[in-house]
Amino acid sequence: MEIQYIRNGDYDIPDIQSSEEIRPIGKWGRMHRDYLKEHHPIQYNLLALSGNLHTYLADLDEQAQDRLELIMEQMKIAEGVTEELKATNPMTWIGSMNNIRNRAEEMVLRELVYGEAMV
Repeated sequence: MEIQYIRNGDYDIPDIQSSEEIRPIGKWGRMHRDYLKEHHPIQYNLLALSGNLHTYLADLDEQAQDRLELIMEQMKIAEGVTEELKATNPMTWIGSMNNIRNRAEEMVLRELVYGEAMV
């Protein structure tokens, strides 16, 4: 492998490009990153040193967001929270949606961010 150099003043600096893709990590990825740093530092370091940390966190963030949306839709159907309720009684709809979102976020946190089995 031949390395290209860039002249900067009197110095030749290697032109090294990162192979990591640039995607936003998001809320869930940042939370999982902090969890790995604190509770699984070896796994965190292995991912960081291999150059896969950013991709891993971005993938986890996308999975967590998709899972959140799926759980919320299922809960809305199960609890009868509809657009009709939104039109007739908006305050009840808001309370129900906040309740559903909080429970769904807790499930995603336990399943994907902290890797705990649901009991």
